[in-house]
Order: sequence, then C-alpha cells, then structure tokens
Amino acid sequence: MEKRISSPLAPAFVSPPLQAPQEFTDAKAAVDALIALYERNTSFLTDAFQRLGKGDPVLGRYRATYPQVAIETASFGHVDTRLSYGHVTAPGVYTTTVTRPRLFRHYLEEQLSLLMRNHHVPVVVSESSTPIPLHFAFGEGAHVEAEASSLSDLPLRDIFDAPDLSTTDDEIANGDYIPPPGEPSPLAPFTAQRIDYSLARLSHYTATSAEHFQNFVLFTNYQFYVDEFCAWARDLMAKGGDGYTAFVEPGNITTSAGHAEPDVPGVLARLPQMPAYHLKRKGHAGITLVNIGVGPSNAKTITDHIAVLRPHAWLMLGHCAGLRNSQRLGDYVLAHAYMREDHVLDDDLPVWVPIPALAEVQLALEDAVEEITGYEGYELKRIMRTGTVATIDNRNWELRDQRGPVKRLSQARAVALDMESATIAANGFRFRVPYGTLLCVSDKPLHGELKLPGMATAFYRTQVAQHLQIGIRAVQKLAAMPPEKLHSRKLRSFFETAFQ
Repeated sequence: MEKRISSPLAPAFVSPPLQAPQEFTDAKAAVDALIALYERNTSFLTDAFQRLGKGDPVLGRYRATYPQVAIETASFGHVDTRLSYGHVTAPGVYTTTVTRPRLFRHYLEEQLSLLMRNHHVPVVVSESSTPIPLHFAFGEGAHVEAEASSLSDLPLRDIFDAPDLSTTDDEIANGDYIPPPGEPSPLAPFTAQRIDYSLARLSHYTATSAEHFQNFVLFTNYQFYVDEFCAWARDLMAKGGDGYTAFVEPGNITTSAGHAEPDVPGVLARLPQMPAYHLKRKGHAGITLVNIGVGPSNAKTITDHIAVLRPHAWLMLGHCAGLRNSQRLGDYVLAHAYMREDHVLDDDLPVWVPIPALAEVQLALEDAVEEITGYEGYELKRIMRTGTVATIDNRNWELRDQRGPVKRLSQARAVALDMESATIAANGFRFRVPYGTLLCVSDKPLHGELKLPGMATAFYRTQVAQHLQIGIRAVQKLAAMPPEKLHSRKLRSFFETAFQ
C-alpha cells in the first residue's frame, strides 16, 4: 500500500475539472445547471473521503467549490416600483453562491425568472472560489464515523475544507456587508455556507429534514397546540387531505393523504429541543408548526435557521399575560407593535429600530378571528384587543420591584407580555420574512388573576383548539395571496439584495 502523505500536506489541490461559465436566458435550465454542478462537486468530496477511508493514499488537499449564479446590468432603469424583490437598484455585477439547489429549485427558478424579466439580461452559472466544507457535502443525516476512524492518524482539516465560521455570518442580512472595491455585490441575503450551517442545525433542533418545511410557519410556546395540530392533521390525512398531501412528524415519520397510519414509519428515541410538524402541500404551500418552548433564546435560534428557507410568512400563536383589567382569560391579543426587552437581538437589530405591523398579515389574522369566533366589527372588541405586545427575557419579572417594569409597560401602552413574540417579529423584520402575532390571555399577574389547576385544564381544552384554527385559517389566507403582494416593501432597506 502506498504510504499516505504526513501532515503538513503539500500545497497541491486535488479538484474536479474547472467548469467554464454558462450563460442562460431560461431559469429552469439555469437551475438544472446549478444542480448538476453542485452534485458533481459534492460527490467528488464524498467519494474522495470514502476512498481514503478504505486505504487509498492521500494525494493532496481535496477541494471543490460551491456553484454560483451572477447577473450584470449596466442600466439604472427603474423596474416595477411595486415589487419588493426581483431586481437590483444600480448597474454592476451581482452574485451569490448556491447550495442544495435541488431543495431550493422552486425558489431559485422564481428569483432568476424575475431578474431576467426585469433587467432583460442573462444569468451566468459558474464555479465560485468558496470551498464546500466536507461536513456540508454529506448533507443531512450522514453517518461517517466508520470511514473517519481510519483517517484518525491525520487531522481531517489537513485534507478537506472545514466550515469557516469567520465568514459564516449575517452581514448581508444585517446590512453590514460592504463589497471590497471591484468585487461583486451580493445577490441573495445568505451565502451558501451560511445556508448549509442552518440546514444542519434545523435537522438537529427539529428532528425533521429541511425538505419538509413549508412556506407558512406557526410558532407556539405550548405543547397543547402541538397535540391539537397533530390530531387535526391526522384526521385530515385519514379523510383524504383536503388539498394537503402528507403530514410529517419528528423523526420524518410521514402519513400520506388517504392514510390513517404512517406510511413512512420511524422511531424517535426522544423529542428534540424544538420539534417541528409539517402539513405538506404542493409547492411548499402547506403549514409547519414548531414548538419553540419558552424564552427569546429559542425564538431567535429557530428563526435564524428557518429564515434561510425563505418562508413566505411566520406567525406566533401562544399564551401571554394580559396587562389590562378589562381583559378576560381567553381573550385574544393582536400585536400592532412590539416592546423589546428580550435582548437576544440587540447586537443585530438595535432596540430603537421600529418593527412595523404588516397590513396583509394583520388583516388575515383579524379576518380569521372573525370567521372562527363568529364575532364581527365592533363586537370583535369583546374578545380581541390590538396593541403593543411586550417581550421580556425574565420569566419571573413579577418577583422583582414592579415599579420599573410596570411603568415601562404603561408608557409603551402594552396590552400583553410574553417571552417570544417580539423576538420572532424582529427576526422576521431583519430577515425580510413577513410576521405576525396573535396571543391568548392565560393569566393577569398585575391583577392577581391566575388560573387554578382545574381552571387551567378547562381553559386549555376550550381555547387552544379555537386559537389554533384561527392561526391555520390565517395562513391559508396568506397562502392564497401572490408572493409579490405578501412580501412587503416595508421590510426592505436602502440597499437590498435582489433575491427575496
């Protein structure tokens, strides 16, 4: 057997043949080329790893790069000013690296079609200079311990590229990235390596594959909502699906429409930190429900990662503390503004940045409340209040001197308090994902009105089902809207990427 190269390695790179740039005027053909290039390059890395694991000699440093897509325009011409995405604002070269193009096919085809239509220029598919880390080349669910054991005599980073966390960041989304002189401007809010990082974390936190996530996401902070959603979804599947094609639970356990039991069974030893449930529809137009648990840290973590999938909207459905004496347990709160004392986003989005209400989402939620409860117009005020929702990072804030918090809540005109809603809305604002919040009052700590155990059981049994159906109806209304109408220009800054 030929002896392996010892560390440090010679500087020679072993790479697949460089592919010449290709020009396209058809979005589908461009995405096909991205898929072919990505799969060729990731297969090169995984095949090399497996060969080395079987004893082949190390010939150098194995490297393959992400594909990229680019456009160049020389015009300042204005496109349809109603559009919030799908165009660039100034002449220049714009590019982005691409990962998992098969997963993102629908999204990529839409974005590239808009660019070619709005600017009348082709797109160019080529190889980038950004290496694909071996860890990401394997994708989700890979188990490589056996192969890796035979390479233990040499650090893996000496042979393959590893994730570079120094450049895996949110600079583009945060508006902090300034291209070096002569370099292209970003075409998309996330780089390929940033997306790969989040796809890996999504699988870890939710125990479901990224391919199952739908474009409309409900977040909740109580297991009761999950139980109700699962019961409703399973019943829907057993009755034929009513347009939904499958229901996927943690562990990728899948029940197809027309079946009462899973047709893709699985065994899940324990629930993950933030389990996700997916009611799938063609074109990812279904509903994903995620139980994020309690606290702003979880809320930020999961939205950081789901954002790379570019959903069309996410909504928070959960329980809150009612802050007004006129409220009753079980009343609803529709957030029109947010008071942020969660602190987890202070470095990315300063607290002085206003988080506006989005008309399309607000109307969908209010209409859904009317339809499900039967209250309309002025009568709706009997059970729902609009106003400021405060989000705090201290669950036991009531145990501190209340003069400070109560004064701030009063000055903010807050009507409800929780630990997640403002974080989800602020990250939606930051990542240009339409957001909304509908909460249910479960206690009134400022007025000494807390649920007794028996009251709590009855409350959850009667209110959760109604609240969940309101959320489902709201996202169904949003799903019926054209994406270009739903994605508000309110979320776009002075210098934006062309991709949504």
